[in-house]
Amino acid sequence: MNDIDAWVWWLVGAAALGIPLVVTAMPEFGMLAVGAIAAAAVAGLGSGLVIQVLTFVVVSVALIAVVRPIAARHGRQRPQLATGIDALKGKQAVVTERVDGSGGRIKLAGEIWSARSLDTDRAYDVGQEVDVVEIEGATAIVI
Repeated sequence: MNDIDAWVWWLVGAAALGIPLVVTAMPEFGMLAVGAIAAAAVAGLGSGLVIQVLTFVVVSVALIAVVRPIAARHGRQRPQLATGIDALKGKQAVVTERVDGSGGRIKLAGEIWSARSLDTDRAYDVGQEVDVVEIEGATAIVI
């Protein structure tokens, strides 16, 4: 055990920290693994144990302090490109079968959708353009 250089132990530690990174998808383990790699580099240059540990701590803490807030900020942002039913909200459609509070049909994005009026007292006739405000299941809510 004494014949193995310290840098090898740091690389083993980095690999060991990479396993929970993959299993739990917690990026903090990756940042700790990078700290261990930095400590392995310092150990490979011949620095003592105290410098190795300080390098590990400083690099790991710096990465966590800098990267985590950036990742959290990006995680809270809504995607710029709406897809699926989110992309249909706000689109215009053409009534193909009278739409009122109880139902009807519209042509939306080239497809026929069941639809109902947001205002139950309002009805839309065939050929009229409507705006989609919400999608509930397979039904478009229109105004």
